[in-house]
Amino acid sequence: MKGIVFTEFLDMVEKKFGYVVVDEIISKSELSSNGIYTAVGNYDHYEIIQLLTNLSDNVKIDPQVLLTEFGKYIFDTLLESYPQFFNSVDNSFDLLKSIDNHIHVEVLKLYPDATLPSFDSEKREKDTMVMTYRSERKMASFAQGLIEKSIEYYNEKCSIELKKLNEEGSIVEFILKRERE
Repeated sequence: MKGIVFTEFLDMVEKKFGYVVVDEIISKSELSSNGIYTAVGNYDHYEIIQLLTNLSDNVKIDPQVLLTEFGKYIFDTLLESYPQFFNSVDNSFDLLKSIDNHIHVEVLKLYPDATLPSFDSEKREKDTMVMTYRSERKMASFAQGLIEKSIEYYNEKCSIELKKLNEEGSIVEFILKRERE
């Protein structure tokens, strides 16, 4: 997993819970990196799971809720770093449809060794889109946060329904329905 995920996660933890919590979750985790990350480095994704689990234990918030919040948090980093992805479309559906065929292509140019989740998008009706998330890392809650923040960014009203398509959560379907005003 790319180091930027780790650096942004720890940045979010520090901003929301303070440096002492960052230090505590790193100290409680068994990390081969010793909790030292660079944005361009590669790290075992189990390290983020340990950090997330220890954060959850520390602040008494469900890890999936924290992961969703992290998805929302990193959206702002992506917006600041890659405004062209967001300025080239005018709604969340078009942004989300561009993830695999445009955004991830550009990410792989910058980080050719990145292992990215896949998102198959299908617009079923004018106001409904189905996205299928696939990743062995099972971080659909992170994707949910990104989706929720994209809807907020474009100032849309949209419901999101999640369906696990397998027991372990490596394949999840998001059904997005725009609310008509």
